[in-house]
Amino acid sequence: MAQSTVVPDLAAIAAEKGIRFFLISFTDLFGAQRAKLVPAAAITGMQKNGAGFAGFAANFVLSPADPDLVAVPDVSTLIQLPWKPEVGWLASDLKMHGTLIEQGPRNTLKRMVERANAAGFSVKTGVECEFFLLTPDGREISDGHDDASKPCYDASALMRRYDIIAEICDAMQSLGWEPYQNDHEDANGQFEMNWIFDDALVTADRHVFFKFMARSIAEKHGLRATFMPKPFMHLTGTGCHAHISLWNGDKNVCFDAKDALGLSQRGYHFVGGLIHHADALCAFLNPTVNSYKRINAPRTVSGATWSPNSVTYSGDNRTHMIRVPGKGRFEMRLPDGAANPYLLQASILAAGLDGIERKIDPGKPLDINMYTEGHKVKNAKKLPLNLLDALRALEADDDLREIMGADVINPYLQLKTAEWNAHCGHLSEWERAATIDC
Repeated sequence: MAQSTVVPDLAAIAAEKGIRFFLISFTDLFGAQRAKLVPAAAITGMQKNGAGFAGFAANFVLSPADPDLVAVPDVSTLIQLPWKPEVGWLASDLKMHGTLIEQGPRNTLKRMVERANAAGFSVKTGVECEFFLLTPDGREISDGHDDASKPCYDASALMRRYDIIAEICDAMQSLGWEPYQNDHEDANGQFEMNWIFDDALVTADRHVFFKFMARSIAEKHGLRATFMPKPFMHLTGTGCHAHISLWNGDKNVCFDAKDALGLSQRGYHFVGGLIHHADALCAFLNPTVNSYKRINAPRTVSGATWSPNSVTYSGDNRTHMIRVPGKGRFEMRLPDGAANPYLLQASILAAGLDGIERKIDPGKPLDINMYTEGHKVKNAKKLPLNLLDALRALEADDDLREIMGADVINPYLQLKTAEWNAHCGHLSEWERAATIDC
């Protein structure tokens, strides 16, 4: 007989930990975090019934006439805000009339995880979160002395922002995320913080919270943190490289010690899926008009963009869209800082699963420097030049629509196409090239 699972009581947790309020939060299709602040005295009802929202007011394809979008908190995600411990943060699943809605990004990732589980494996992922620390108005980097042409790993610039970086890292340690390194990145004013990989849903929840935490702690110190893909044309853009591995218990099912890249046949098929769907994936992994300033960028002051412009893969080589550093792990270097944390994971998993299910051949890896020799590769697909091209690729990708669900793909396309038209649809190509937001 199956044993029932006892769900922890949030009211009791609040009394024990001194939590006065709960942030019941969810992430909409654009990756924006929405929330209601609920007093601990009212949390019992919210835990049972969820918090109601007008879905039309967020980025969903819903109308003012639709019933409430109900955010049902997942108690396992509870985080007591390290910088304000009297508040507890909760990720939520979105329902309408008691049924999970497919538009919900977290719901979408959970469907993809279930699909992977049905195929006999679990998914472990990690993300490399890059961000800029800017002045409060967001117009320039916060440190006027951070002006080296090769600023990556600059110890002095890193230590001048020690108070912020250390507070964020201490918070991650207190939460059990096991952070293991923090560095100054390749652009002036840019930083990266890393924590250990975990199940895909856990990583996505932490990714959402990390962005909220980084912004909050930066504001506490009088600065602004931004994950904008390309805030400055002459500097390296903000990536969010994703690492993926597939497991059956303690066995990495994509690892083959006898293979030159350390990949099993299933691993190559996963890569094949990513390559096959790459142009459509851009709609999720590079989701803003500004994103295409990063992946199709000219050389920056540091000498390299560190972002792909072609659909290729290699071994331990950072100039390709997919890097395979060995032992059955993939690094997808395409995503940027604007990607929705849930749809980032869900779309990569959907494409990789399709590759496995249809045994898609990725072709031979390329062991060249794509920044200097990429022009010699004649048969590699190029990434979309703008958001509109990526959206058109997603619209034409029937396989990805079938796997992820039409009820999330179609609303996403509708909203993102409207965004493109509002920002850049009226501009000429020359005007778009000259505008940072387009």
